[in-house]
This record gives sequence, structure tokens and C-alpha cells, in this order.
Amino acid sequence: MDHLEGGRNRFGTADVLTVGGEEHAMHRISGIAPPDWPYTIKILMENLLRHEDRGAVTPDQVRSLLAWGSPDSFAQAVDIHPARAFLHDTNGVPALADLAALRTAVAERGGDPARVNPVVPVELTVDHSVVADVTARADAAERNVALEYERNAERFRFLKWGRGALRDVVVVPPGTGIMHQINLEHLARVVMARDGWAFPDLCLGTDSHTTMVGGLGTLGWGIGGIEAEAAMLGQPLSMLIPPVVGVRLDGELPGGATATDLVLTLTELLRRHGVVGKFVEFHGHGVARLSLADRATLANMAPEYGATCGYFPIDDETLRYLRFTGRTSGHVALVEAYAKEQGLWHLPDAPPRYTETLRLDLATVVPSLAGPSRPQDRVPLNQVRAAVRDTLRERTGARQPGSATPASHGTPEQVTDAAVVIAAITSCTNTANPSVMVGAGLLARNAVARGLRSKPWVKTSLSLGSRVVMDYLDAAGLTPYLEQLGFHLTGYGCMTCIGASGPLADGVGETVREQDLTVAAVLSGNRNFEGRIHPEARMNFLASPPLVVAYALTGTVDTDLTSDPLGTGQDGRPVLLRDIWPNADEIRQVITSTVRPDMFTRAYADVFTGDARWEALDAPPGELFDWPDDSTYLRRPPFLDAVGDEPDPVADIRGARVLASLGDSVTTDHLSPAGAIPPQSPAGRHLVARGTPPTRLNTYASRRGNHEVMMRGALANVRLRNRLVPGTEGGFTRDFTAGGAVTTIHDAAAAYRAAGIPQILLAGKEYGTGSSRDWAAKGPALLGVRAVLAESFERIHRSNLVGMGILPLQFLAGDSVTALGLTGEEVYDVIGLAAALEDGAGGAAPTRTVRVRAGGRTFRAAVRLDTPREVTHYRHGGILPYVLRGITTRTGQGEA
Repeated sequence: MDHLEGGRNRFGTADVLTVGGEEHAMHRISGIAPPDWPYTIKILMENLLRHEDRGAVTPDQVRSLLAWGSPDSFAQAVDIHPARAFLHDTNGVPALADLAALRTAVAERGGDPARVNPVVPVELTVDHSVVADVTARADAAERNVALEYERNAERFRFLKWGRGALRDVVVVPPGTGIMHQINLEHLARVVMARDGWAFPDLCLGTDSHTTMVGGLGTLGWGIGGIEAEAAMLGQPLSMLIPPVVGVRLDGELPGGATATDLVLTLTELLRRHGVVGKFVEFHGHGVARLSLADRATLANMAPEYGATCGYFPIDDETLRYLRFTGRTSGHVALVEAYAKEQGLWHLPDAPPRYTETLRLDLATVVPSLAGPSRPQDRVPLNQVRAAVRDTLRERTGARQPGSATPASHGTPEQVTDAAVVIAAITSCTNTANPSVMVGAGLLARNAVARGLRSKPWVKTSLSLGSRVVMDYLDAAGLTPYLEQLGFHLTGYGCMTCIGASGPLADGVGETVREQDLTVAAVLSGNRNFEGRIHPEARMNFLASPPLVVAYALTGTVDTDLTSDPLGTGQDGRPVLLRDIWPNADEIRQVITSTVRPDMFTRAYADVFTGDARWEALDAPPGELFDWPDDSTYLRRPPFLDAVGDEPDPVADIRGARVLASLGDSVTTDHLSPAGAIPPQSPAGRHLVARGTPPTRLNTYASRRGNHEVMMRGALANVRLRNRLVPGTEGGFTRDFTAGGAVTTIHDAAAAYRAAGIPQILLAGKEYGTGSSRDWAAKGPALLGVRAVLAESFERIHRSNLVGMGILPLQFLAGDSVTALGLTGEEVYDVIGLAAALEDGAGGAAPTRTVRVRAGGRTFRAAVRLDTPREVTHYRHGGILPYVLRGITTRTGQGEA
């Protein structure tokens, strides 16, 4: 074939695969890789082989991966190229804004802005802008979409500009569904066929739950938007060769247990075991007993159990799902032939050789929730009451649920501690799964038949990831029952799961604030971090959709649903959960009779078209974006404003002050601006001063294209706890240019910048857990943070820090803020950084250390620049300056 000519084929793996009479060039993994390798490592090897003759990937990287499994191999770095880049709107807008700014900067330097163009397909789904403002009424979805366009029309026009100005960019318009469910049901190829080649569909996305597509046998994981921008422009993703943890699944789920219960069990198991920086593969005979949707549920929550990805190998269920969701027969044949030819087909009796192996018997899974603030904190259903009361004792002392005084806002007096104020069926994790969605509908039907109703103080919502879900709920006749309990469709988007939960029921928020109540949200999402779901909900529990319905009926989490009644039926008798819980056979029967292939083909027939509102939006013309001077949504990013032709020499950090000293499990929700913009916040005051009415401030998510707003909202989460200001919550710190006076983090950072004082952050374990939010790194960078010193980092956020030129430093074993007695009031020096970046070729963090002087103490810390490419990016001040120099100067081009 012509496609095989011209490449080096240094390792002799190039070959031809013929399927259905059509020839595809390929790199045959079996020609070089051991047959007992993990499936995901074989995919990485194919990626290296296919790019080995293009400059970034060297023969040594291939040889390093060939040594996979040896202790030394995990300290080696490889450069991976995605088959496609996957974005959503809140990360996509700033990502495209950075590309637009890069085009502007190239043009200003006399270069060709058209060089800033994607070289891989880019798919962007608008799914993060819709808010559950209106709920529990027939027109809720229509009204929420109308509000979405009213608030975000300027951002949407910008996305349409990007679609037209940038090559290979497609946009799925608002109101279509959640990106990961759309990926699973329509976009994912499993095997790509492009330019005469067949190769694995390696999907890297700007949302951490890109891992969901691993349930379909497609390797994918979340990366930072800055990394995604570089990948779009042909830059590789640099990563350490990962260990792979094999999870053998045996047995079958028992009656009453759902895929949600299974994923919460695995999240607890794997987070306890420790899989950060590792791949996870599921295998064994139990895999065949899981539907594709069940597998996707488990793959979706890989970020919650800490893994880079959760992967299910290709098998007959993969092919069945591809056919069922409308993929062509020819493409399904290619997937099957390629997987079998490349050793990517699941063989349960011949498991790969894994770094570590765990086992789970599916029969041991029991109904569970997770909470009140972390996905890994699983609570069996019969222990929820005890967990709730423990939480209340920690916060309120002796006060017990039900002890608050009656409300003064016309709210039912039952709104007390432990009241459920939000019950939301939401997120891609569970709304992609017919078994739990039909289960919720059947439970609602049975509850209505017994005369039960949702409590009036509970805000109920149904936010779906795919239009197909409403099709089969309607076909099954279950929609009316959900609506009678207040679960009307509120829209197609993430909504409550990402904090776009809207206001609580009338009077409830005022009551919660007035009495300082500790109330709860119950949602079928994947994250429940502090301050994420709603600022008034201090307890947040993840649950299956049927259990969400059940808690809407009880109106409180201070109950044991395994023994306490949900309420009193119309016959005057108590109704228990087990009385109305649908059995598995009925759920399967409803799915078989109502979920049809034509639903998928119809839903995705015009997936990129959008409604009349989308079509009516005028896209700005031209290859350069004309940044409007008066916009409060889109401002030209400043990250390239002072970039010279050559990077400055690496220098020590001297005289730094601590902007915040944080504890363990600080999430990107704590760090990145999120939720509604309060009028009295620094961001709110900034917007009001520029003419925005206080009632039109919108959310931080909607203004991610405006760095002036976002930097003012960084580290401003209402639940942030800074050790410099003990006893307070929110974005406050001490300003040591003003004698240690307490002020906002934004104002203190401004004072430090004005005085030329660099800043650092201190933190504990798992710093940066959660969503791949670029502004969790961009915000601190703009505030003036030069380094973060933590006990450990979550993978995506550490990469984002490097991408923004912030130095990730890690305490050595045994050291911590507490162990070293650091108060945060010290002046910090980071010494020996230039020498640390010269030693070795990059590798595991402990190979690079610096001295840190804090007051009278001196200790060593590891430099977490894990790969040679990360060292290069840091030297350039981040990825964007590196790319700009690569386009406009010989120095940058030589290093690319």
C-alpha cells in the first residue's frame, strides 16, 4: 500500500489489514509486544509505533515501553498522540480562546495565523451551560434552555466562530446531551479508519470523565485544556509509562443492587488500594455479565477512584452495542477484525500480566450511597442514618435532626437538619444506563400507585445525558409517574452534578441560612465535593436514580431505608422501600420491549445541527477573532502578552509568601471559580463596576472566557479552609504586606504582585482532586502563585500546573506542613531549581529535588516535573509560550 511507503518502519511492524475487501495500513502490535501485555499498554505501543517517524517519538521510547513491567520502566516517559480531542463548552471556550489569542500573537509577530490549526479531529459538546433554574413543571426544559441562550449567546457565537475558523472542529449544540453519553452512543469509533490507516481510537478530553468511553473498549482519559490545545496543534502528551492494575470481576450482581452500587463499591476499593497515576483494566468472567451501560458506569468514575482510566477490553457486547446504537455494519466488522488481529479482544480465561491484581465478587455488592463529601466514602444503605448523625454531631454538637425551630418563610417546618433539599437524577454516569433509569421510573410508578408523593421542600429534577432516555421512558409509559413526583425533564446537560443546580425551593434557602441548618442533596452524579452541588447543602450523597426517588419521598437522610417507611400510603399503611422496589426481571423486560436501535439513529441523525436558536446565532467572520472591548464574557487571555523570543533562565524562587495553607483532598472545586457569582465577591464587584446588573452576574462557568472575572474567583469556594485564617470558610487569607491583616485571597495576591513578592500554596495529600478544571491552575497563575508544595498531587491538576508554569513541589516521605511545623507565616525560598532541572533525563519525582528554606527551617522537596517534556514546558513558562515560540522562532521549533 502507498500508506506504508515513506515511513521508517524501524521496528518492522507496518502491515495491511483487509476487512470487507478494503485494505487498511496498520502497525501490528503482535510483531513486537508480548501477548500477555495489558490491553491498554498494547494500545500505547501502537501509538508510539505509528508516530515514531514524526520527530517527537524516539526509538528509545519504544524500547522503554518494551520493558513494561520492570521497575525501571515506570520511571520512563513516552509521548502519546490522541486520535481526537474531546471538549465541553466550559473548558472549550477558554481552550478556543487560547487558540484565538495564539493566532493573534502569531499574526502580531508577522507569522501566519493559519499555522494555529488543529491537526486531529476536535469534537466539542455544549453541555455545561444549562442550569436547573426551573424544575417540577411541564415546561421546565424549554424554560431552562431559553435562559441558557439568554445568558450564553455571546459564548455560543464564539464557539460557532471556532467551528468555522479552525480546521476539523465540530460542535454539538446545546440541548443535545452530555458529552460522555454522546461519545458512548455516537461519536466513539473504537477503531479509527483515517487516511488509509486503521488504529485505536485514543480519545483525550478536557473533562476527567472522558474515561467513560473505556466501557466501550476505547482508551480515553481526561487532560487539561492547555494540554488539549497543544495536542490539537500536534504536540504530544508526555506521560510516565503507567502501571496497570487488573480488576477481576466474578459472579453476578444480586437482586436489589444496581450498577451505581457496584461503582461506589469499586471506588471505595480502588481509592483505598491506591491507583493514582495507574491504568485500571477490568477482566474476568464477570465482565460478560455486565451490560455495556454497566461497564460505562464503572469506567466513568475512574477519576473518583483515582485512576488515569478504567478500561474494558473489546468483546461481543462491544459489537452488540455498536450495532444497536447505529454504527455501520462495515465499521463494526473493522472493530472486530482489528481487535482480534491486535490482541485487543477480551479472553477471560487468559488474563494479561498486570502490575497488581484485585478481585471483586459482584455478588457481594449491596445497595449503597457515597458521602457526605467524597465519592470514595461509601455508606451501605442501612448505615446512612448513622453516618448522617455522625456528620451532624461533628458540625452541630448535640443538636439532632428535627430540633430546629419552625421556619419563618412559609417553608414546611420539617426543613431541619438532615432534610433533603435536592433530589436530582443527573449526570452521564447513571443517565446513560437504562437499567437504573427504568428502575427509577418503575419505582416512581409503584410509589404513585401507593399514594406517595415527594416532600414539598425537596427540589426534584431530571437532567439527562441523551434524548434517547426520554424516548424509552415515554415508550415504557413511565414519564407521567416521574412527573407526578416532580421529576420533570429539566434539560439535557450536566446541571446539578456540576453545581448548576439553581435555587432551592421557595423559602428553603432562607430557612437553611437563618437557622444554619445542615441539609442534604441526594443525586445520581459522580461527585459530591464540598461546595460543589449547592452552597446551602453541606451533605451531598451519591446514589442510584431509584434511591434518589426514594429520598425525595422521605425528605430526609436521617432514615434507614432498609427498615423505616418511606411514608404512609393512601390506605393509611406504611410503605417500605422493599414494597415498591422493582425486580430485575421486570426492569429487563421493560428495557427489551422499549429501548430500540431506531431511537439512537433518530436522536443522532442531525447531532451537529442544533435548534432554531442555535442556527440563528451569527458567528463572527475571519480567521482572527475580533476581541470586543466591552465584553464581560470574552477577553483576550494575557498568557502570551510578555512572551519573548527566548525563555528566561530558570531561577530560584526567593522571598515567597504563602497565599493559602490548605489541607488534604483539596479539590479543583475548591480552587477553581464555580457556581453563581455573588454580588459582594471580588468578581461580582468587578462586574458591577463595569455595568453588569447584580441580577445578571451569571455563573463562573459562563465567564470562563474572561480572565479578569476568573482570577477574582480563584480559591474563593465558600467551603475553602485556609490554615492562615483558622475558624473561617471561604476565600480569605492574611496579607503580610499589611501586617498580616485578614482580607480576600484576590486582594492579598494583588498586594503581593504590586510589591513584587512571589506566592506559593501549601497543601496536604491529593491536592487537585476532581474535575480537570484549567482555571484551578490558570487562576493561581494569574494571582502570582509560582509553586505549590503538597504531600501528593492528583494527576490532571499537576499537569495543569506545569502547563501554566507553576512548579509542583512534593514533600518527601515523612514531611508535611504539620510534621515540619510550618505555620504559613514564613518567608520561603526554593533553592537549586536550575541544577535540579539539569540532572538526569527526567523521570520519577524523587530524582529531582530542591532545598526549601522556610523561616529558620531548611528541608528538601521533590520537583514533580515527571518527564523531559514537562521540564521543557516549565522552562518556557508553560505550554502556550512554548507553542508560540515553536511557531515563530527557530529555538522553539527546534525543541518541538
